[in-house]
Parts: sequence; structure tokens; C-alpha cells
Amino acid sequence: MLVSALLTSVGINSGLCVLFFTLYSILRKQPSNYEVYVPRLLAKGSSNRRRRFNLEMLIPSAGWVSRAWKHSEEDLLESSGLDAVVFMRVITFSLKVFLFAGIIGIFVILPVNAGGTEIYEIDFADLPNNSLDVFTISNVNRRSHRLWVHFGAVYLVTIFVCYLLYSEYKYICVKRMDYFYSSKPQPHQFTVLVRSIPVSAGITVGDTVENFFKEFHPTTYLSHTVIHQTSNLCRLMDYAKKLYGRLIHLQSDSNQEKNQQRKVDLVDHYGKRLENVEENLRLERSEVSLARHELQAAFVSFKSRYGAAIAFHMQQSTNPTDWLLEQAPEPNDVYWPFFSASFMRRWISKIVVVVACILLTILFLIPVLVVQGLTNLNQLEIWFPFLKSILTIKFVSQVVTGYLPNLILLVFLKIVPPVMEFLSSIQGYISHSDIQKSACNKVLWFMIWNIFFATVFSGSVLYQLNIVLDPKNIPARLGVAVPAQASFFIAYVVTSGWTGISSELFQIFPLICSLISKPFTKSKDDDFEVPAIHYHSELPRILLFGLLGITYFFLAPLILPFLLIYLCLAYIIYRNQFINVYEPKYETAGKFWPIVHNSMIFSLVLMHAIAVGIFTIKKLSTASTLIFPLPVLTLLFNEYCRKRFLPNFIAYPAEVLIKKDREDQDDATIAEFFDSLAIAYRHPALLAVHHSGTGDSLNRPLLSSPEI
Repeated sequence: MLVSALLTSVGINSGLCVLFFTLYSILRKQPSNYEVYVPRLLAKGSSNRRRRFNLEMLIPSAGWVSRAWKHSEEDLLESSGLDAVVFMRVITFSLKVFLFAGIIGIFVILPVNAGGTEIYEIDFADLPNNSLDVFTISNVNRRSHRLWVHFGAVYLVTIFVCYLLYSEYKYICVKRMDYFYSSKPQPHQFTVLVRSIPVSAGITVGDTVENFFKEFHPTTYLSHTVIHQTSNLCRLMDYAKKLYGRLIHLQSDSNQEKNQQRKVDLVDHYGKRLENVEENLRLERSEVSLARHELQAAFVSFKSRYGAAIAFHMQQSTNPTDWLLEQAPEPNDVYWPFFSASFMRRWISKIVVVVACILLTILFLIPVLVVQGLTNLNQLEIWFPFLKSILTIKFVSQVVTGYLPNLILLVFLKIVPPVMEFLSSIQGYISHSDIQKSACNKVLWFMIWNIFFATVFSGSVLYQLNIVLDPKNIPARLGVAVPAQASFFIAYVVTSGWTGISSELFQIFPLICSLISKPFTKSKDDDFEVPAIHYHSELPRILLFGLLGITYFFLAPLILPFLLIYLCLAYIIYRNQFINVYEPKYETAGKFWPIVHNSMIFSLVLMHAIAVGIFTIKKLSTASTLIFPLPVLTLLFNEYCRKRFLPNFIAYPAEVLIKKDREDQDDATIAEFFDSLAIAYRHPALLAVHHSGTGDSLNRPLLSSPEI
């Protein structure tokens, strides 16, 4: 790729960023768009739609930037929870890493690369027509002593990243403990989920659970909630909600005032259907409550957090497939559909998901190969000879090679997070947070394989498999292939990073959906749901950029300024979104950080493997040999962190639980809290909700008399 093609991509994406920022600063002021841009404030009542028009509403402003900047970490912790704090610390961690690497890369390594003559000699008089390869390590001459600069940089950045990883792991671990100490008693702290309950003939699941825990946990057992089969009940509830929504829409629809009699008839019709459905709901609830609809699973609550922890960590039966215990999620985090799955079904579903992920990874190689073809004009002319005359136009060729490939890849990547979330949901997880963590891991490794490795080793699937099956030559092949794709990944950071993060601010899809649905609905401030951030799609993207930055900082340091710009934009934009848009639905208390740590360790080891390959190719065997201790020391450091910090992210220690339990002894409300545990984990469908009986709005006059 030529410098001019990169500049074209930078120009297009910079223009899109400015456009999105300008439109956002105008559209966010319009009351009709509050549901899209400030739904959280709207739900809290901090903002309302009734606002007089003034000229300032049509003038772009940057006041939201200063408000996002002033928002402290403590404010973020209080309003959005520890998960949001961890997410923002991933961004600040990356900023620290690439600011340090950027100083070394831009001011030291880049001049060394550009001063080489292995591929080209840089032509400053015609800089736009220079190849980007001039600025990569490929341009440094073989056996050149200048390569020791790259060697030293690899050591310095590895040490700095490991130091930051240790500091962040320690800081977040302390924050996690502080967050637990400061929290009020929560149902999930006292509760475990029990599955695979062995039931004898003539005895209900509830009696079996009560007898078992009263016998083996007599001093700590408090209560239990048996899970019931509620699929039919849920379908009836969804139908009732749809009918209720139609009734509300009819009453608020001013377009039908001319045909008043038809409106009255429709309201009566839907009202009677809603009453019939609610009667069926009452009958179905009574039916579901019977013993034959009980599943072999129950939430069991204890009198102390320590009692729940002891039960969770101990095998309950001589048969390890019976009485399986899991930590209970928060009541609003429970994922109900998979409770009926048996031990064997959950085991089979995990195998099916693994196979599905492998197939999806293989299928995704098709668009990756198409994208790689677009970056090569000669290949493109072979595929589409009728485009040869168009591709001779300079601007067209720059757009096709510098912007279009990354745009196509970005579009295809949009479908990956929802697919991975669906696959995780059928693995047997019992909480939305576990599903998101699993999906986050799947999306991350999918992107690393299909965006990084598939692009680097662009070719057939068999070729990629041969690389994996021949591990001895992996460093050498990485040393050849990774620098060759530097220009593609620089353009990828600009397109996917800059435009992607500015489209997050602009909220393109929610805005389009709002504009389409607005003519058909007449919503009120309390008729919408505040969205939650999708960590499983946002976090892997940041971590992929982290991998690109770490692996390319000494190969092609030109990538670092573009990464720093992306991270600065992400820092401001995500803070703004946490303030105005996203509301947490559940809290994992920072459990996403181990994923971040593992990703960074992998990036470092990958960088070391590439460095070994590069120095081998450049005939600097001493440097190759001296790099070998680095991955070993990095993996030892990772093992130390796993032993030192990871256990605190899996479960809270006894010391913390007992201290918290002792504090509760002086809490006057703890008895009331224990009483509420008996119904905390009841299925929402079993809680009576009356639409027709409670809605005075359904019985009010369709035409109100005018005020005099």
C-alpha cells in the first residue's frame, strides 16, 4: 500500500468522524432523540422532552466532552458499577502502554526503519508515492546493528507491560474487595443453585431439597425456591403484553379520532381478549405450581455468606453428577431457559458449540480472502478484468486498496458478537453475565484468528493448518508474514477504530430504528428500556487493537499514532455513553479483567515469537537467542498472577465473607432481608401482573372533554 492510499483512508475516516461528531452534538439536543442519546437521564427524570426551541439546538457544541472528562472514577463506580470502571481502565491501561511504546516507536524505531535500504530507499521528494513498507522493519538491512534497537525496545515494552499488568490486577483486586465490603446484603451472596437433584418416587423436589440441606447443613440452611417449567406461561405473558401494548397504542392514536366508533370497537375487542388471556394466565400459574411441573433444580439460600460458600465448594454426594452446586447470579441476571437441561444435555451442547465455532471460523475465511484480494490491485485485475480501466484512476485505486477492504471486513464482523452470544446461551450458563463473559472470550479469539492470523497467513485453510501443524517454523513464517501486512492493519485501525468508535457515539442503528418506529408508536418517557453496554462486542475490539499495537510497535511503529487517537476518542466517548446511555443490568464485580490480562499475555508472547522470526531472517542469530528467555519469563509472570490474584476473582475468601457476616449481625434490617430471600429467585412469570385490572387508562374516556 502506498502512503497516498493510507492518507486517502485517513481523510475519509477523519471526515466521517467529524460528520458523526457534528451530527451527534446537534441531534442529542432534539427532544425527539432523547431516547437514543440520553435514555438513562430520561429514565431517571433528569431530562424531559418538554423543551422550548432555541437556536442553540441547531448549533454544534462540545459541552458533552468536558462533562465526560470531569466524570471521576468514583462517580463512574457509583453510577455504573465496577464493570464499567474495569472497562474504562482497560482503555487507560492501553493508553499508558502505547504512549510509552509510541515514544520509543516514533522517535527511535521509525527513523531506523526509514533509514534502511533493504526494500526501498525513501524518497522524501515524492513521499505520497512511497510504499508503507519503507517505514517497517522489513526495510532494515540484514545483519545491521540497527536491529539491536528493536531488540532493546522489545525488552523495554515487555517489562513495562508486565509492570502495568501487575499494578492493574492488584488495583482491581483491591477495588473488588472494597466494592464487596461497601455493598448491602445481596441475594446472590447467600444463595447457590443446585442442579441434578435426585428425586425418589412419591417425593417432591422441594421436599427432597429441604430434607437434604436440613440434614447436612442444619445450622446454615435457610430456605429454597424450586424452579418450575414455565415455557407455556412465558408465551401467555408475552401475548398479554402485546395485547396491552395494542390497547395503549389505540388509546393514544389521534389518527383514529375521525372513526370513533371503530376505535371503541377495537378497544373493546382487545380488552376482552386481554381479560381472557389473563384468566388463562391465572389458571396456568396454578397448574405450574403443581409438583409435576417442578424441575430438578432449585435455588438454596443460607443464613450466612460463609455457609453458602462452604456448600458451594464441597462435593455434596458420592455421585459427583448429583447435587451439582453453582454460585447463584443476581436475581435480575438469571437466564431462565436452560434450567431444564440435564447434565448430559449440557455436556453435549458444549461440544456442539465448539464445532459450531470452528465451522464459523472456517466460513469467515471467505470474506477475509476477498478483503485480501482487494488490497492487491494485480489480484483484483485478474479477478475482475472489466474493472481494469476504472482501477487505473488514482483516487479509485486508493479507495479500493486503502478503505474498501477494511469497510467490508467491518460489516462482516458486525454479525459475529450476536452469533457468539447465541452460541454461549445454549451452553448451559445460568446467567446473562456468564453468557457475556463466554461470548467475550469467543469473539476475542475469533477476531484474533480471523482478523490477525487469517490476514497474515492469507491463503487456503489447508495452508493455515499446515502452519499450526509445523510449530518449529511458526516464528520464521510470522517474521515474514506479519511485517508484510503492516499497511493493512494500519488502515484497519483507522477504518474500524476511528469510524467504529464515532459510530458508537452517533448510535446509527438505534437512531434509524427510532426514526422508523416513531410514526407507529407514541411512547412516553417510561415506555422504553434503557440499553446496557455489550461488553462481549466492545471489549474484544479494544483487546484486538491492543494485540495489533503490541505486535507491530517495533515492526511498523507508524500504527501507534493512529491507535493513540482511537484510544483517546474511546476514552471520551465511552465515558459519555456510561453517563447518558448505558445502564448496568447486572454486576460481575470486575470479572472481565482476567480476560484482559490473558489477552495481553498472549500478545506479548506472540510479539516475542515474531521477534525471534524477524531476527532469524535478518541473520542476527544472537538477538534471536537472547529473545528466548522473554516468553518464558512472561509465562512465569502470568502463572504468578494466576496464583496471586485469580482466586479472588473466582470466589471471595473466607476472611472477607466472615467479616461481612459479622457486620450484618448489627444490621437491623437483616431479618427482613432473610424473609425476602424466599421469593427473590421466583420466576418472573410466577409473579402476578394484571394489565386489564390495574390500568385506569384502559377505562378512561376515549375523547376527553375540553377544559373551559
